[in-house]
Amino acid sequence: MAIVVQKYGGTSVGDVNRMKRVADRVARTHRAGNQTVVVVSAMGDTTDELVGMAEKISDLPPGRELDMLLTAGERISMALLAMALHALEIPAKSFTGSQAGIITDGSHGRARIVDITPGRISGALDEGNVVIVAGFQGVSHDTKDVTTLGRGGSDTTAVALAAALGADVCEIYTDVDGVYTADPRIVPDARKLDRLTFEEMLEMAAQGARVLQVRSVEFGRNHGVPIHVRSSFSYQEGTWVVPEEDIMENAIISGVAHDTDDAKVTVQHVPDKPGVAADVFTALGEANVNIDMIVQNVSEDGTTDISFTMPHADVHRTRELLEGLAREVGARGVAIDDQVAKVSLVGAGMKTHPGIAAAMFKALSDAGVNIEMISTSTIRVSVVVAATDAERAVRAIHDAFDLSATPVEVS
Repeated sequence: MAIVVQKYGGTSVGDVNRMKRVADRVARTHRAGNQTVVVVSAMGDTTDELVGMAEKISDLPPGRELDMLLTAGERISMALLAMALHALEIPAKSFTGSQAGIITDGSHGRARIVDITPGRISGALDEGNVVIVAGFQGVSHDTKDVTTLGRGGSDTTAVALAAALGADVCEIYTDVDGVYTADPRIVPDARKLDRLTFEEMLEMAAQGARVLQVRSVEFGRNHGVPIHVRSSFSYQEGTWVVPEEDIMENAIISGVAHDTDDAKVTVQHVPDKPGVAADVFTALGEANVNIDMIVQNVSEDGTTDISFTMPHADVHRTRELLEGLAREVGARGVAIDDQVAKVSLVGAGMKTHPGIAAAMFKALSDAGVNIEMISTSTIRVSVVVAATDAERAVRAIHDAFDLSATPVEVS
């Protein structure tokens, strides 16, 4: 008997009729003889609506109380889905994150899972139930308070549960039918990818692809859980995310991802001496600020500029910290540009094929797109460009590598 974990996003359970369709799909999986665990997000825009209400009450809601509020959305979904399954004569039990044994650290709004004790889930499965778990939430191991995992946290809940239960697959159901070579809203002829390695999906998720949350892919990679991204509105195969050894051949290039939620920060005229960069990034790390691309200019007259990217969402709360950091290290000041975008080319085959970066940069040049920053890994090349150039950059790169066509593969 296989264990199947399914996750349904907010669009998939957006209203009562869609909830019933999800229940029918879950019932089919259960009747096929699988032990089925379902993770649900809040219905439609419920989370945004709850955040909006909180902000009308307080400019800065306490993190603990905001988490208590936001977890209500998933609890509504799990109970309604359980009712819909009972109406189909399918036994089902719903559990909150804490009841399901999802243990986190105490960081409200962005908690990380530290352990899962799935005893109640296993017991309910053994009794013949479909188990429904509220996504996006857990309980702090020290304070015992309810916590949330941040945007996309239901993906992480699902893959983490799949790992803890030894599931055969984790199916992520969403409003698209897989992972594409680029955002189809920008590149209409983007092609759906049949298979990706965990490393490729990690890079694409980290660089702005919205289909999967980064931490969910990390769980899948670390615990060997195959992830199947597919549409909740059809029964077609989606995109499989699997270990590299499970893919016979790797495409040179898999896709183009973009992210418009970053800001570029420059600490200006920093003294060029040992320890200064360490001081800057240690302070940012202690403030739990996620830093991505980092560039340090060539020293001139004993000073240099250090530039890096960070999420828009973190700029406001760290602006004062950054300005204080500049004074502490003897820098001239801090410049923040929130009108930038990050565009990335990803592919496992890149590591054995030279000239990929050059071809990418030429495509951007031919399209009249200026590059502000560059970062690379063995399977990725990323650039920062003006936000107004982002869509043009994505289309230019996608066309330059002919990603709409059948991929060129390497053994």
